[in-house]
Amino acid sequence: MKHIPRKRFGQHFLTDRSVIQEIVEAIAPQPGQSMVEIGPGLAAMTRPLAERLGHLTVIELDRDLAVQLRGHKNLTVIESDVLRVDFRALATAAGTKIRVVGNLPYNISTPILFHLLDAADVIEDQHFMLQKEVIDRMVATPKGGEYGRLSVMLQWRYAMENVLFVPPESFDPPPRVNSAIVRMLPRAEPAAVNVALFSELVRVAFSQRRKLLRHTLGRWLEEKAFTGVFSVQRRAEEVAVDEYIALALQVAADLAQQATTKAITQPA
Repeated sequence: MKHIPRKRFGQHFLTDRSVIQEIVEAIAPQPGQSMVEIGPGLAAMTRPLAERLGHLTVIELDRDLAVQLRGHKNLTVIESDVLRVDFRALATAAGTKIRVVGNLPYNISTPILFHLLDAADVIEDQHFMLQKEVIDRMVATPKGGEYGRLSVMLQWRYAMENVLFVPPESFDPPPRVNSAIVRMLPRAEPAAVNVALFSELVRVAFSQRRKLLRHTLGRWLEEKAFTGVFSVQRRAEEVAVDEYIALALQVAADLAQQATTKAITQPA
């Protein structure tokens, strides 16, 4: 059945067989593993993955494609927006950590990455096709032009590697950008930060990249109080991930201390 790619779903179907083989080899699926594929599309990667695994769960938003996918054996098809899927529940149902793969829609790739961040502790690994520019940001280091909020938030939780370049001509229709495959391994013991606070600190720090941190993060810190944590006389892109983590931990501790002091000194 011929399927016309739908622009509103950001559909670009992988067709290059040699690239498909390279991606599957990089994922290295093993029989019996629990794996979830996001955006299987025309099943280019789905078929070889399912053959090696024995069974594969796929998440597909396009109703017509979901109907076609249900015709394949060894597939469980979840017809849904991926942002509404509870990956923690999928891992619970599997009784083990899950592996997650997919050719992510480029127009909503960042929201998907942040959605999965909440379930990282029940995920063994992630392999995603993304716009190469996005992966460059994900794996960027301080002082690099691509280093930003996405770099910090993901590197706190994952070890990441750009594993394969994929040119536009590997797709139908070809996208206007280069693509790549990223491998994301959840860290076994990530720093126990207050995620909401950490996310807000990082967001504000990078909201005005040219300003020094003592200006952007002023409502949380005083320069004297954070001597030894890191210098606030720097811009956001000059600060390493570990330093942002140290700041978030320090701010959380100070806020807790302030709350305790207030409770003790407040009249009964």
